[in-house]
Amino acid sequence: MTMNKQNKKIYKVIIDTDPGVDDTACLILTLFDKEVDVKLITTVAGNVNLNKSTRNALHLMDLLEKDTPVAKGEAKALERISPNAEFIHQKDGMGGYTPPKTTKHKVINDDAVSAMYKILKEGDGDIAILELAPHTNLGKLLKTHPDIIEKIPCIYFEGGSPYGVPGFPDHISFNISTDPEAFQIVLDSKIPLKMIPSDMGRRKAHLDENFVYKLKETNEVGNFLYQMYSKYWEPNFPDKRIATNDTCVYFMLKYPNLFKTVKCDIKVDTFEELGKTYMNFNDNGNIDMAIEVNRKKLLKLIYKKIKKLNNLKIKN
Repeated sequence: MTMNKQNKKIYKVIIDTDPGVDDTACLILTLFDKEVDVKLITTVAGNVNLNKSTRNALHLMDLLEKDTPVAKGEAKALERISPNAEFIHQKDGMGGYTPPKTTKHKVINDDAVSAMYKILKEGDGDIAILELAPHTNLGKLLKTHPDIIEKIPCIYFEGGSPYGVPGFPDHISFNISTDPEAFQIVLDSKIPLKMIPSDMGRRKAHLDENFVYKLKETNEVGNFLYQMYSKYWEPNFPDKRIATNDTCVYFMLKYPNLFKTVKCDIKVDTFEELGKTYMNFNDNGNIDMAIEVNRKKLLKLIYKKIKKLNNLKIKN
């Protein structure tokens, strides 16, 4: 994080992602925040396969007329073949919105790990990682280039389930269970972590049905989000709601005071109950885990930020 000439904080980040409806919503908010400098977007297999997640990231660059470099990452977990999450993100990964098969924007020549390493190595140790996906790219980066650990000030990530999630086994979440070995590498690095557990976006920071329909009438960006959300309703809840898992990662970066956090350390199961996380809450923990959020203020900020994009035309 640096200061510009107007003494405003500038947050430098690399976003590792597997778009994904919630990833796409987070990317939109982050890319249009003038105080966030997105150095690189890297893609990985997760919510959908690698080719789809990469296509979706590139298509978003087409839609938004952005030129943030996109690097293609790992097609499978480090040590296993893992399931995707098309059951909720739909087969193309963007919910009720169908992206085209081809894109105008193309990936850069470097693969994700090489691109991340190059940017971090040339940086001043102030480029944070926003991890919205399984940790495969990040785990491979840290394993291949352990010297880069000292260049990463913090990793903000979504995943882990200390309290259990409806429809999933207790303490297991998608991003962690998809590649638990990669997450173990991240934990072993001792890089400071900021954690949005899976229950945060679903239970405490969700969008209700009225909010989603209000987005539809806001502007072209709001309508685009509405299209995606129309087939992304969270299962296993009595009401219609949209999870904001990855969006919360952005807000934890920019507006940490929205969240109440506790310090903890984590152990992750890589043998039996894959991805199961065990929390050790202690004042010296390496992880700041969000446990509460000011949902009312969060929703106001989301709506305000989308409303500011009134002049943005979606380039279908």
